[in-house]
Amino acid sequence: MTAQHLKIALLGTGKMGLPIARRLCQAGHQVQVWNRTRAKAESLSADGATLHAQANTAVAQADFVVGMLENGAVVEDLLFSQGVAQAMQPGALFIDMASIQPRQARDHAGRMQALGLRHLDAPVSGGTLGAEQGTLAIMAGGEEADFEQAQPVFRALGRSTHVGPHGAGQLAKLANQMIVGITIGAVAEALLMAAKGGADMAKVRQAIGGGFADSRILQVHGQRMVERDFAARARMSIQLKDMRNALLTAQELGFDAPITQLFEQLYADGEAHGLSELDHSALFVELARRNDMR
Repeated sequence: MTAQHLKIALLGTGKMGLPIARRLCQAGHQVQVWNRTRAKAESLSADGATLHAQANTAVAQADFVVGMLENGAVVEDLLFSQGVAQAMQPGALFIDMASIQPRQARDHAGRMQALGLRHLDAPVSGGTLGAEQGTLAIMAGGEEADFEQAQPVFRALGRSTHVGPHGAGQLAKLANQMIVGITIGAVAEALLMAAKGGADMAKVRQAIGGGFADSRILQVHGQRMVERDFAARARMSIQLKDMRNALLTAQELGFDAPITQLFEQLYADGEAHGLSELDHSALFVELARRNDMR
């Protein structure tokens, strides 16, 4: 099996998993796919993927198993309670691209090593657009040798960086999500205050672009706020989950994270007010509500 034609299983074809699987197919790899709801994976047949009714059969012949599942509990259940880890080939590499807690990633790695398997935690940033275009930022934790062996997989998906031992990939993703979540709040609050004072919010966003306040968040999420376009790309509920994982990890490390704590409460308030299925930029709506700017 050449590096150009790897045997890869992909578990989980949601908003991110589907375009990731498609890119792996387009790169010429032999891709086996499983998703809990089969209908969400069926379009991949046209790209050359083989669909499986059971995750265990999907992974049986794979050298690499990529997981894009909802959370750490789902990953653990699938691997160890439903027997996916036991169904993998000896020496196979599990690449967990879900965003989970670092301690969960370390635990999963240890349990897989005891079964003669290998593990990388490799969460991603870049959203569905990055997954579709192959421009994801991939943050990998684990053994350097395993990271190097996974390069043909990662190259089809974006830019990968080895950031440290098991769990470090998840730490990097938490750092990413802390910055994203907090910056969304900063952009929303600033634009709303400008509008409250009578300025044109769209023009304010345009005026500060290119200065020190500019950012990808101001450009992309700020535009969504101007247009009131809160269709979910990354859901508010996922952002809240990530903020809570960051706070749990901070507590484990004995680290004080007051800014993240504040924003966890703001996203929780947004969820309580019915925003959970909207884009995380809909924190704008929660802040507008607080200021009677509906």
